[in-house]
Amino acid sequence: MTTLRPSRADDGAALVDLWRRAVDATHDFLSPEDRLAIDAEVAGFLPQAPATVAVDADDRPLGFMLIDGTHLEALFIDPDVRGTGIGRRLLQHALALHPQLSTDVNAQNAQAVGFYLRMGFMETGRSALDSQGRPYPLIHLRHAG
Repeated sequence: MTTLRPSRADDGAALVDLWRRAVDATHDFLSPEDRLAIDAEVAGFLPQAPATVAVDADDRPLGFMLIDGTHLEALFIDPDVRGTGIGRRLLQHALALHPQLSTDVNAQNAQAVGFYLRMGFMETGRSALDSQGRPYPLIHLRHAG
């Protein structure tokens, strides 16, 4: 049984660990230097960020998402439970709040691109660089709503 709840101050270390394992499982296109730089950025802000967390019956985080306005900034799932519907559940919750939800996805992350397209998102544009100016192309998506 998975439930959704707001993040708490004591979730910080678990969410950073979950993020690291999820990125290591899905973002093999990152250079080692960029992976370390992004890790430092995430470790600096994620513990305080207002996230929605999917937890198991023991309140262990299995996934989380960050939303800024109507933009999904992050959606990460523990690699041990990928494919079990947790990402879908988080995204459906976000869409219930924001039917016109937008997000950006790394073009090299084919699994994530496929997930968002299956969930009803449509491409609205592309960028050659990520939001930090790194050479990781983004696909801009918006839910059809």
